[in-house]
Amino acid sequence: MTFELKGISKLGDKQRLDELISYVKIQLDDEDDSLALMANISAFIMAILKDLNWAGFYLVGKDDLVLGPFQGLPACTRLAFDKGVVAKAYRSNEIVKVDNVHDFEGHIACDSNSMSELVVPIKTNGKIVCLIDLDSPIEDRFTDIEVEGFKKIAKLLNDRL
Repeated sequence: MTFELKGISKLGDKQRLDELISYVKIQLDDEDDSLALMANISAFIMAILKDLNWAGFYLVGKDDLVLGPFQGLPACTRLAFDKGVVAKAYRSNEIVKVDNVHDFEGHIACDSNSMSELVVPIKTNGKIVCLIDLDSPIEDRFTDIEVEGFKKIAKLLNDRL
């Protein structure tokens, strides 16, 4: 399957999210392997959304959160359940948006260039199995457009990963 991303750079944030949602739907129709889905979804996120320096997944392990497929610089391979933005999203079972990670007590800086973060839980049978983690080098990067768009993406991915 071939994907054309021409013209993405000319789109506004809402249209970019709509395109991303379309690509996620196509992937879900075409692939049922969780690892392959996470790998391509993280690549689509980085290709379509602007001003990101990292996009990927953390998988819920037995004792911690474990790095999954991602795009960006090397990242922390394991995160404790009790520290950081990803862990907060896991514990609260909700999307967490942080406008300035330096103001977040317990922030884990895998990339010192990251300024803002958005984390989205994905569930199977109502239990979180992984989380999408987005980092940006721009403070206040994530808006309600991304929050609402990723709620839709989470709904598509629930019970699929």
